[in-house]
Amino acid sequence: MPAIRFDDLTLGYDRHPAVHHLSGEIASGSMTAIVGPNGAGKSTLLKGIAGALAPLDGKITLARGKRLAYLPQSADLDLSFPIHVYDLVAMGLWNAAGIFGRIGLGRGGRIEQAIAAVGLTGFERRPIGTLSGGQMQRALFARLLLQDADIILLDEPFTAIDARTTADLLALVQRWHGEARTIVAVLHDIETVRRAFPQTLLLAREAVAWGGADAVLTPANLLKARRMVEAFDSHAAPCGRDAA
Repeated sequence: MPAIRFDDLTLGYDRHPAVHHLSGEIASGSMTAIVGPNGAGKSTLLKGIAGALAPLDGKITLARGKRLAYLPQSADLDLSFPIHVYDLVAMGLWNAAGIFGRIGLGRGGRIEQAIAAVGLTGFERRPIGTLSGGQMQRALFARLLLQDADIILLDEPFTAIDARTTADLLALVQRWHGEARTIVAVLHDIETVRRAFPQTLLLAREAVAWGGADAVLTPANLLKARRMVEAFDSHAAPCGRDAA
């Protein structure tokens, strides 16, 4: 069974589609980039997979028993919350300990290991509001490490961070892929996609192309995607069964 399956999926807001009539499968253990112009529905699709947005029509099916972790865009995060790096990372253990569960000595060791794995040893007591963009992203990846998920969703994980942090975190993503976890990432850097992501979905509110990166990311397909998004009518009639 695939990790994720889309059956004539339509997602949107106020019954206006942002992603529509998407069908296909993401294989278990695969590493897939979702690319496309601004406004193509990439983040909307991740929200749908994560369960944060209900379909207007069609459905999303996740493989039974698979744990899912979701990292939204940094712009969606409240960095003013008074919490330290250690506590932020420890949130990755909520599934195991519960929201009000205690972090025992064994789990405390796992937290320290996760912080070390992303290069933040010594930052444990730093308030997250004092971190740079790259340091914050490292902390969020440490939290993902502790979630130990089978399916990992990343929304623009390398945006506005330095090259060294990007390289370190990309290496971690590739390690997850090597552990047969399913990775789905929204990305803007086409060269990173070509270099590191075996599978690519080019989205322009609907699928333009889906398959190997080199076959998908052709100049013709990229131009088609841009034109499709530019031609989209944001005042179009609502989509789905209720519009009938």
